[in-house]
Amino acid sequence: MSDPAAHWAAERAARESYGRLLAILSARTHDIAASEDALADAFARALERWPADGIPAEPDAWLLSVARHRKLDAWRHSRVQDQATQTLLLLAGEMDDAADGAGAIPDERLRLLFVCAHPAVDAPARAPLMLQTVLGLDAARMAGAFLTAPSTLGQRLVRAKARIRAAGIPFEYPQARDLPQRLQDVLDGIYAAYGTGWDDIDGADALPRGLTTEAIDLCRILCGLMPTEPEPLGLLALMLFCEARMPARRSDTGAYVPLDQQDPLRWNPDLLAEAELCLRRASEMKSLGAYQLEAAIQSAHCERRVGAPVPPEALVSLYEGLLALRTSIGAQVSLACALANARGPEIGLRALEAIPAQDVANYQPYWAARAHLLAAGGARSAARQAFDRAIGLSSNAAVRAYLHAMSDRL
Repeated sequence: MSDPAAHWAAERAARESYGRLLAILSARTHDIAASEDALADAFARALERWPADGIPAEPDAWLLSVARHRKLDAWRHSRVQDQATQTLLLLAGEMDDAADGAGAIPDERLRLLFVCAHPAVDAPARAPLMLQTVLGLDAARMAGAFLTAPSTLGQRLVRAKARIRAAGIPFEYPQARDLPQRLQDVLDGIYAAYGTGWDDIDGADALPRGLTTEAIDLCRILCGLMPTEPEPLGLLALMLFCEARMPARRSDTGAYVPLDQQDPLRWNPDLLAEAELCLRRASEMKSLGAYQLEAAIQSAHCERRVGAPVPPEALVSLYEGLLALRTSIGAQVSLACALANARGPEIGLRALEAIPAQDVANYQPYWAARAHLLAAGGARSAARQAFDRAIGLSSNAAVRAYLHAMSDRL
């Protein structure tokens, strides 16, 4: 029996409550994998029962109850009999403890992010673990964002969950003294969530609360939680600058529009103003960070809205400062493009070629940038090869069409 309203209610619960429910289910047993299985079973049951029985008044409570009983049943049939009684008692007390501690943290998703950022979890696994546990993304969808094969990322996530369980990492909000050490990983996880939504194959998430919206919401909460830390404000500014340009990313026919060709009148002025305010508040704290610099770069691009040209050398300086604070492949490619705009395509190509080949073999922005700079320098045959590589690495149909058109012009 098909019921669009029931399916929509289940999708909405998955988007808005997945991380919170998983945090509650995992809080006592520290077993994220078992909690994920139980929650998946609860959602499957919802799709079976809600069309027939009607959508419950409290969908989250219904899902939590079903998932908790799924975990209880699994442990009752477990061969590990010596732990069964203790586990059942712990699970039985979860609801009361969750209610008692409801005011300890403004959002359970944020608590789970800090759990995933625990020092006992391997650093490369922290951000993808956040995306999987809080947002329910699978390894296949996340792999491209972390330049990792899905199978490798999947194994990394399995090991991370096992480590959390074995180490008994507490599902509690860290003390103030522990926050700064975990903050960078949490910010990276939030930004990775935003980037995954931003790069979605359709250009925007179809659900009412997409990944980009959820990432911004989490960052707003984090800013309120840590009002004296500038980097959450820097990240919020960065995402708001990007979000403000969302309406201009596609033409009226759905074609991809690169940043330098977007119509500034289609940018959202309210979001731009909020982004500038966040960046200003962060700068007043006089502790420069990478996300503040990335937001400053976006701010420079958005000056086109008031008719000011984007200063090429200023962008070079900003990217150099960003790389001095934190090295990344994306920043290196962006610096090469900024150098090309300021000093010519040959300078930009030299900067691209200085990046180790193994680091960019499957990095689509590198090949797109290389193709553009080769074309600008007149190397048409090499440019077409680079365009082909960029097209093959792109999962976005609109971007592929744009790159095809650029290659055809050669």
